[in-house]
Amino acid sequence: MAALKVATSSFLVREFTRVELGARSELPKSVRFGGVAKRRCFQGARAQAVAGGQAASASVGAHHHPGKERVDILAEALPFIQRFQGKTDASLKDGVIKDLVLLSCVGLKCVLVHGGGPEINQWLDKVGIKPHFKHGLRVTDAATMEVVEMVLVGKVNKSLVSLINRAGGCAVGMCGKDGKIITARAAEEDLGFVGEITAIDTTVIRGILNDGHLPVIASVAADSEGQAYNINADIAAGEIAASLGAEKLILMTDVQGVMLDHKDSTTLVRDVDIKGIRKLIADGIVSGGMIPKVECCVRSLAQGVHAAHIIDGRAPHSLLLEILTDEGAGTMITG
Repeated sequence: MAALKVATSSFLVREFTRVELGARSELPKSVRFGGVAKRRCFQGARAQAVAGGQAASASVGAHHHPGKERVDILAEALPFIQRFQGKTDASLKDGVIKDLVLLSCVGLKCVLVHGGGPEINQWLDKVGIKPHFKHGLRVTDAATMEVVEMVLVGKVNKSLVSLINRAGGCAVGMCGKDGKIITARAAEEDLGFVGEITAIDTTVIRGILNDGHLPVIASVAADSEGQAYNINADIAAGEIAASLGAEKLILMTDVQGVMLDHKDSTTLVRDVDIKGIRKLIADGIVSGGMIPKVECCVRSLAQGVHAAHIIDGRAPHSLLLEILTDEGAGTMITG
């Protein structure tokens, strides 16, 4: 089984510490950056064209047959598709949704876990509740939790389900409360109803996947008494991926991935293992809002997920590029 998870990218705030690149030679050998890292068992330029959503640009004049060319490209992508066929993948909006549906149609089992910070803030403003944050976490009192649940479960979740269904998929929307998928408790008393996960039950998810549908899960959970809690979507996705025995955890963000210098895209770290990512944190290269994201990846790897990826959900076809090409689109972290 494999699981590809993607949290809503736009609500995660990123902070980075600028670093100088003169010390590249001091980085562990397990860190590879820039260029094309041949980190996947994937080969073939034509499959890369499929992942990018474009047919190869061969000019053959009047005898050019774009339809046949697209079929040829899909045929050449078959080895990459077969590598993950029947495995579970958990993953965002519109363009990403179409890519997600494509992956589902060719046999990948996908699970989408999402949050929705911007939408929550908009509705809090509408009802006159001022958001408060502590250590980057939303302080969630009873009134705020009511809005959070209504927005994530009633609005964002059903919007994503509609987008998937309109794109040709068959999605089933739910939240962590349904089927006791996520059981939680209070994370910190002064954060209110911000929860930490105490248990995961994937029975309902597996049933939906086995029926050929795509689960869409809002990151709202409950404790044994039924009290609702707001759960970080990345953490929820990582725990669900681990419980499913996922092949992949893919976190969508609003940055390219882990970079040695966040202002220089050529310093993207394409491959790194757990030892390497810990050194990047210790050296201050990974900092701020990226730290909990990579720690989420490390936790999922420690629980059996084969690979964790951090990619930019704003980049066209980043999801397909990460799965179906040699170089990928972001950072892959392995055990």
